Amino acid sequence: MRPTDITIKNVSFSTEDFLYRTPIKFGGIALDRVTMLNAEIEVETSRGKRSVGKGSMPLGNVWAFPSKTMAYDKTLGAMKAIAASCASVYAKTKTSGHPIEITWELEKELLSNAEAEGRKLNLDDPIPPLATLVCASPFDAAMHDAYGKAHQLSCYHTYGGEFLDNDLGRFLGTDFKGVKIEDHVMKEPVASLPLYHLVGALDPLVSQDVVKPVGDGLPETLGEWVLFNGLTHLKIKLNGDDLSWDVGRVIGVEKAAEVAQKQRGQSTWHYSLDFNEKCKNVEYLLDFLEQVKEKSPAAFSRIAYIEQPTGRDLKASRANVMHAASKQIPVVIDESLLDLESLLMAREMGYTGAALKACKGQSQSVVLASAARHMKMFLCVQDLTCPGASLIQSASLAAHVKGVSAIEANSRQYCPAANTPWEKSFPGIFKITNGSMQTSCLNGLGLGADPK
Repeated sequence: MRPTDITIKNVSFSTEDFLYRTPIKFGGIALDRVTMLNAEIEVETSRGKRSVGKGSMPLGNVWAFPSKTMAYDKTLGAMKAIAASCASVYAKTKTSGHPIEITWELEKELLSNAEAEGRKLNLDDPIPPLATLVCASPFDAAMHDAYGKAHQLSCYHTYGGEFLDNDLGRFLGTDFKGVKIEDHVMKEPVASLPLYHLVGALDPLVSQDVVKPVGDGLPETLGEWVLFNGLTHLKIKLNGDDLSWDVGRVIGVEKAAEVAQKQRGQSTWHYSLDFNEKCKNVEYLLDFLEQVKEKSPAAFSRIAYIEQPTGRDLKASRANVMHAASKQIPVVIDESLLDLESLLMAREMGYTGAALKACKGQSQSVVLASAARHMKMFLCVQDLTCPGASLIQSASLAAHVKGVSAIEANSRQYCPAANTPWEKSFPGIFKITNGSMQTSCLNGLGLGADPK
């Protein structure tokens, strides 16, 4: 054992519910609430020092466990059961080491136990691996948090060779031998990152679109948000099954944004597009791009990247290759990104980038980010409407992984009440000015998410 190694001593968790101030529509579903999974882990170093870490993440069952037959409460209940299963795996393990090493060793057990839990619940659909990753992520995060605190360091200072064998060959095989995590993940955060503001399918673009005002003092329309936060990056949610609506939505966003940006004297801004894997095939995407380019060359020129447009089961969608689309604009794998196999398959199918998400685990994100950068892939960090501590973790991931140029964070739009305990301690994270999140503060002990 290294003197820095830890073992897990105690594990606990709880859930917390919040209502959204306004619904988000994605994947054909309007969502108006969130359940947070909060985990706490106590660890002990090989020298007997103990520390406690915390992790938090939205369960995000509509995204992580989509089902055509099971209701929201059914899939949410299943994910709560998976969370209990994950807690048990972490609590029982006798494995010692660095958090990345411990989680990497436990991943197969986490997945197999979740599958068994699904069979026990007699669910209509098997437990998706993505749902298990989401449920395990707060426990993994809590372990990184505790590890950093035990050594009085930010966890991003513990990914070098003095704390673990950080050669990716150990985790991902001989093709990655010699690739070091510390060459792709920085010890210190960048000072700031532009923020991608979400334009949901139900969100009003102009005042005429406001049917029932929220009336809480926050902006109601896209134009108001642009002026309120000085936005320069917009993420547009699209349906993927209505070409006319999708093209019209992008053009509508362009028109609304243009008016607001003109007021600001801003001539440059950017879009990302998210179809939430609803495009039937790649031809839909290509037709969409052609029509946007024809009808609004300006809007087309602002598209920075496209999130996974077609189904998450890559093996079942091998015909949906993205080479033609990605020659025009980077296309990133999102829902499909579960492991190295899926990353390599996506790359073979023409995806040129990868969307990192804290909800898939700190350990996995750090390892796969390093692998993707080694393969010279485009990287972005995406949100799961993460509030509070989970947003701090997500923002910190974006601020420490080399090559990430912007951060998505939309809890301030949909769930600001959950951010309240952290706002005074992290004003630069929760109060957006000039379109950017101020990330230089993300250098505290562990994950650095404790209110000061």
